[in-house]
Amino acid sequence: MRRLRALAASLVLVTGAAFAAPTSTPPSGYRFQIVTGDDSHLTVRIAEDLYKRLMPTFAAFRTELAQQRRMVYIAIGPDGLRQAAARRCDCVVIAAFTSSQVWRAVVAALPPARAKTMTAVYAEPAPADQVRLATLLYRRPVRVAAVLGPDSAFLLPDLAGQAEVLQAGREDDMGDILARVKRSEVLLALPDSAIYNPENIRNILLSTYRRKQAVIGFSADMVKVGALASTYSEIEDINAQVAEMAAAFVATGELPAPQFPHYFRTVINEGVARSLDVAVSEEARRFARARP
Repeated sequence: MRRLRALAASLVLVTGAAFAAPTSTPPSGYRFQIVTGDDSHLTVRIAEDLYKRLMPTFAAFRTELAQQRRMVYIAIGPDGLRQAAARRCDCVVIAAFTSSQVWRAVVAALPPARAKTMTAVYAEPAPADQVRLATLLYRRPVRVAAVLGPDSAFLLPDLAGQAEVLQAGREDDMGDILARVKRSEVLLALPDSAIYNPENIRNILLSTYRRKQAVIGFSADMVKVGALASTYSEIEDINAQVAEMAAAFVATGELPAPQFPHYFRTVINEGVARSLDVAVSEEARRFARARP
């Protein structure tokens, strides 16, 4: 049950408190502030590592006096994102450790002009990387299915040509949905609370397991409780990408578009693989993209 609770928390990682660059930063340059929602050990670890990665960019850069948006907020977790989004300022926001579903919901509630000043590194793996992992696990192209709810329907273009996509409403029965994808060898799970939640995750994993259908999860915790495998990113992987986005903005004045994690590694449930008769190759185990 502890693992299931941890998995539920991973759907929308919440962190918070405030870490700011020194006030001595010259007014002719950019400043930054890390905005969070609590001061837990995990949050402090994220913020301290991120602060070290951001300091070289903001300490060395100088800009023209005409440059706008001199403040860059780095929002950690959904609460940090909501706090940063609510601030009235000449600023941009880079969000991290928040799922794409939550980020889009927050940004959709903002005026269009404000929404254009927001970007993110999403918390969950890139669908394309997950599909690639499934191919490596089976050592051949496989039939992949994905279920999208109302809040994850925006992922449809990302899955085009890579998976059979079923769209489900909030009131749809998950058993009926799973019956519709039973001909697929792999179910690609995506973090949508209307589809996957603490009440049904175990039943979904048991149902697919009995049908010899693999589940590619959206977190390492999901693999621990019965999914076959997933790519996942460490804190340092996400922070490195956030620092790259901030540096790109400082250098060009253009805010990069929201992104899935670039840097990741793979976790595999070897027991589930044996039960599904999946002979895991070393190529699948080593599937990763290391940060510089």
